[in-house]
Amino acid sequence: MTLSQNRMLILDGHAYAYRAFHAIRSLVAPNGAPTNAIFGFIKSFEKLCKQLGAAYALVVWDGGLSEDRLKDLPDYKAQRPEMPTGLQSQIPEMQKYLAAKRIGFLQQSGMEADDIIAGVARSLAASAEIVIASPDKDFMQLVDDRIGIVNPHDKELAVWRESDVVRKTGVMPKQIVDWLSMIGDTVDNIKGVPGIGPKTAAKLLNQYGDLDHIYESLDRMAPGVWLDNLIKNRDIVYRNRRLIGLKNPLATDWLLEEYSMGIPDEGRLAELYRQWGFHSMLKELTRHPLQQGELSI
Repeated sequence: MTLSQNRMLILDGHAYAYRAFHAIRSLVAPNGAPTNAIFGFIKSFEKLCKQLGAAYALVVWDGGLSEDRLKDLPDYKAQRPEMPTGLQSQIPEMQKYLAAKRIGFLQQSGMEADDIIAGVARSLAASAEIVIASPDKDFMQLVDDRIGIVNPHDKELAVWRESDVVRKTGVMPKQIVDWLSMIGDTVDNIKGVPGIGPKTAAKLLNQYGDLDHIYESLDRMAPGVWLDNLIKNRDIVYRNRRLIGLKNPLATDWLLEEYSMGIPDEGRLAELYRQWGFHSMLKELTRHPLQQGELSI
């Protein structure tokens, strides 16, 4: 794909790091340090940049869980296992690679990557077409004519638009938060309303529009177990809405130009590739020096 002067890629760093770590099981540097996740991350990131033809890029890393969400739900994401030691040691190395590539990255203590990504995307959507790369379904709430998403689990690269969200869920992007609030999100340890699955939630939202109008219309609905559960779990549903809705946690005036793909530091890249034992990448770098906006795989 040719370079688009008006497209920005925002990548969910930890999601792609985990994917790379599990996809490549055994790879170590000359000093014995694990490099499987670094190698897979670089390959995935550079392939995605080329496929999308993005002129701007930002990688966002998790900095911890939101205190507000933990106050609302102490067990929020509590079921997730600790990051494997072999992966944890490779995250700073990936960030060294990004710095050498002149690719911007962000990580703020106590802030979830999802919220930062949402803040950046909403702020810069007027200046560029935004493509968010992440498997997290929460990002469907952001999709509009200026913001799209790509999922690394999809077999073929496709930027999801509003019609794709409707096809997948049965509701519009602006209804995703309310949809998830009713059905829950097991990935984040958020329980939904018993008896209300994706299809029932979509049917209710298509008929009434949003949660507020659903609850205002309860007396007009046919009796049933799911209705009783919806009434009993009202506080939980609205709590879920607070948990799932993405926020803008950083009061920052984002400037698109700050995330332009600059000229890579080839000397630093060569040093890193030698350190990690990435001979094919080193060979390609020395054979074809990089120019601004170019990425070598």
